[in-house]
Amino acid sequence: MDQWISFAQDRWYLIVGAIIVLFIVIGIVKTVVKWVVVLVIVGALIVYGASYKDKIKDIGTTVISQVSDDIKDKAVSALTSEAKEAKFKANPDGSFLITTKSLQVEGKPGSDEVQVTFLGKSFKMNANAAVNAFIEQAKKNA
Repeated sequence: MDQWISFAQDRWYLIVGAIIVLFIVIGIVKTVVKWVVVLVIVGALIVYGASYKDKIKDIGTTVISQVSDDIKDKAVSALTSEAKEAKFKANPDGSFLITTKSLQVEGKPGSDEVQVTFLGKSFKMNANAAVNAFIEQAKKNA
């Protein structure tokens, strides 16, 4: 039901246009063709409205991935700007934890990935040159 409400709110002009066309068809055409045209218009609205939920999901997925990419970009810039304040902590199991005022980086030496927490969001990043430079700077700070 929510998808129909969302469809009606977003595409109200399409529904109004279909109603106007229906009244014109009903007023002009007086045969069985009239009811065939009416059924085609109503059927087209139903099919379009039923697939509308999938379109909303696709848009949502796109927005989420763009936001995630933006957060990762900001995290990388925070890595470089906060490297001098980073605190390195080595754990007994060989893993490490690096913290700054807005970042937390967890990983294991020699691993290709690190777990980054930035602005309350956690995600995995490849240990690229910027991340490795951040780790080395944090070790020097310790």
